[in-house]
Amino acid sequence: MAETARLVDEDGTVHYTNAPSDPRYRRLSGALEELAPGPAVVAPAPPGAPLGAPVSRFTAEISEAARRHGVPERLVEAVIRAESGFKPTAVSRKGARGLMQLMPGTAALLGVRDSFDPRENIEGGVRHLRGLIDRYANNLRLALAAYNAGENAVDRHGDVPPYPETLQYVTRILHEYGDATLPVPIDVPLSAFYRYDDAEDTVTYTNIPRSR
Repeated sequence: MAETARLVDEDGTVHYTNAPSDPRYRRLSGALEELAPGPAVVAPAPPGAPLGAPVSRFTAEISEAARRHGVPERLVEAVIRAESGFKPTAVSRKGARGLMQLMPGTAALLGVRDSFDPRENIEGGVRHLRGLIDRYANNLRLALAAYNAGENAVDRHGDVPPYPETLQYVTRILHEYGDATLPVPIDVPLSAFYRYDDAEDTVTYTNIPRSR
């Protein structure tokens, strides 16, 4: 972290890198816990490059949730790294919480009672990601875009929305994961998921039926 530099764009997007190429970057010192909460956006790694190791205490939770929902562990790690930098207490400016940055409403529909609990957060986030992967027929570009910007934005544009944050988010994760499709068979039957549309036309997929 002594060699890490931080840059805040005009739109509030935060960038971290160990090879600053812009004079606006400011070097940081101290532990990761001292960084501002929320997702860290860094320069994408080359395609196929090995991922950095996740915080070891979350390895079991990632493995369990990934196996349960048929999502590759490497993909879960890449999403968590982009969303929170493996900081379980992260809170974004919009209110998304925890390792996989769940919004309170989404967390409630997914049955997550404590978004700051790593096991609950990872379970809910992977379940939500699985639903998006199914919705977009294993197209990770669209699933990741929907995870970041919402399904309505993806459906409205018919592709990854042209938002700088979303474009950078999708590019980074696909470069780290190394593919834009998921050849892994769907392990969770589609019948196990429920779709809900709220008053703001936000679409949520979950395997937890909502109380009537």
